[in-house]
Amino acid sequence: MVSSIYKPLVSAVAWSMAAFHLYTGIFGIFESVLQRSTHVFFAMILVFLMTDIRGKSHAASPRWYDWLLILLTVLTVGYVAAFAGEIASRYSYVTPLSQYEIIAGCVGTLLLLEAARRNMGLGLPLIAAVFLGYVFTGQYLPGILSHQGFSLMWAVDHIFFTTEGIWGIPAGVSATFIVMFIIFAAFLEQSKGGDFFIDLSLGLFGKARGGPAKAAIFASGFMGMLSGSAVANVVTTGAFTIPLMKRLGYSARFSGAVESVASSGGQLMPPIMGAAAFIIAEFLGMPYIEVAAAASIPAFLYYLSAFSMVHFESLRIDMKGMKAEDLPVVRKTLVYGFQFILPVIVLVILLIKGNSPMRAGLWAILITILVSYVRTETRMTPKRILSALESGAKGAVQVGIACATAGIIIGVLTLTGLGMRFNSIILMISQGSLLLTLILTMFTSLLLGMGLPTVAAYIIQVSLTVPVLTQTFGVHPLSAHFFIFYFAIISAITPPVALAAYAAAGISGADPLKTAITSCRLGLAAFIVPYMFIYAPQLLMVGSIPKIILATISSIIGVIALAASVVGWLVHKAGRIERLFLMAAALCLIKPGLYTDLAGLAFLAVAFVSQYISSRSSIRSKTVLSK
Repeated sequence: MVSSIYKPLVSAVAWSMAAFHLYTGIFGIFESVLQRSTHVFFAMILVFLMTDIRGKSHAASPRWYDWLLILLTVLTVGYVAAFAGEIASRYSYVTPLSQYEIIAGCVGTLLLLEAARRNMGLGLPLIAAVFLGYVFTGQYLPGILSHQGFSLMWAVDHIFFTTEGIWGIPAGVSATFIVMFIIFAAFLEQSKGGDFFIDLSLGLFGKARGGPAKAAIFASGFMGMLSGSAVANVVTTGAFTIPLMKRLGYSARFSGAVESVASSGGQLMPPIMGAAAFIIAEFLGMPYIEVAAAASIPAFLYYLSAFSMVHFESLRIDMKGMKAEDLPVVRKTLVYGFQFILPVIVLVILLIKGNSPMRAGLWAILITILVSYVRTETRMTPKRILSALESGAKGAVQVGIACATAGIIIGVLTLTGLGMRFNSIILMISQGSLLLTLILTMFTSLLLGMGLPTVAAYIIQVSLTVPVLTQTFGVHPLSAHFFIFYFAIISAITPPVALAAYAAAGISGADPLKTAITSCRLGLAAFIVPYMFIYAPQLLMVGSIPKIILATISSIIGVIALAASVVGWLVHKAGRIERLFLMAAALCLIKPGLYTDLAGLAFLAVAFVSQYISSRSSIRSKTVLSK
């Protein structure tokens, strides 16, 4: 009996979650605690319904202990949602919690950690558990790590019953902006809009050298900004592009690396970007469209680097394009699917006009439904609409759980003051050096990102290091946030835990670690570009237009020179000395400034002249031999 109602029950919970968010998108969001706790409540119920104790999908129906966890979730997180008004209006830390509320807070927090473990592995819940342990043991630690000590009621109040902990800003952004865009992506996928953009990519780039690889970069960039997940993007677009690249002659390792690099950068792509971009806007108190605009040059540089790497590699191994008869015709593809461009255009216009991302996402969903009726085969029937709602709600689960769990860590930081002490530790290690501080921040961002979703890694790192970058070193706040955001993203291709690269290797059949190493080589510019934000915030649209243009042009030339140096090809094969000059040109041009730009252009000119001379010599040699 239970197994027969299991799947309908999962669907019903997912539909209810989607309906709740669509309702608040139309009529306005509820009070903060109610909106956020209801969102997390649905997410936790879905986790316990869909995954077993090993974190795998249930083969049949949940076990008895899963039902017990669901009941406890109703009694704890459900309690917060049911009495959100009273909880929000009480005097925190003054009005004592009842015995039931203290128990509910403890049990609810443990349930959230278990949901996080099942949904995304041990990494995030383990870190959160360590922070929770610090609340009750920190007073016994020596020196700078010590705090005054807190009672159980005080800790539970702060973390579980205020907007400083679990129901903080990250959960708020997930419960409003992010979930709406994930539902929008699900509608676009159900209406075959995703297929249109993949076909368009193949039609545009398929005939060029290394066509499928270039098509993968374009398609993955678009799909990644919708999914907000590098791994999800790999398995979606990679299922098409990786076999095509292998068929054309690319190695399995290179094919997987191209897809993982392209997929990881999708979270940087305006106008939608990944989930963390909404949190950046919330933290900085600026309109989301300004964050998207700031990301435009970094995203372009990221994909220009990947595109250049593929192009030079194609020249190096003399790779040809695909045959025209094997490719979608661009004109026919546009005629067939042009309507799917309209929701994205409407989305951008609404964001530019100052509408909230939630309202813009809602309109994008409605437009997607309307344009789907242009073709019979794309029509959003009631069955497809329900499927999109279910898929969208399930897709929002991981982000919702991650944001709520990250809220535990933020709650501990604000309760104990550990954030400020961490800043002191960084300054002590770096000895007041901005560059060394940035390097430490890079490694910690990469380390966190290896085991955590981008959103969680970004939130934790921002709480720890943004104050020291902005207040001590005077770094522009937008630059500091993007520096951390960028490295949290590219951790998906960084060994030893390169999740996007490993997912791509699973499709390509290559060695996962070797695929990750090749991904790092292809995405090398991504490890340098974030430092440019710090020293040249013009690349984030900060400053005068002439300076922005000049910094952009020099960075573009620098990124291309870097790709040529790494691959070892410019006009033709580059020797070691030429590659050194190209690398020197890249490093000089990537750091904006008159003298560095002039030096970079000089190094680049030397490399070009050397290539030209060796090319002429090669031609003369071939002419002599032919005679």
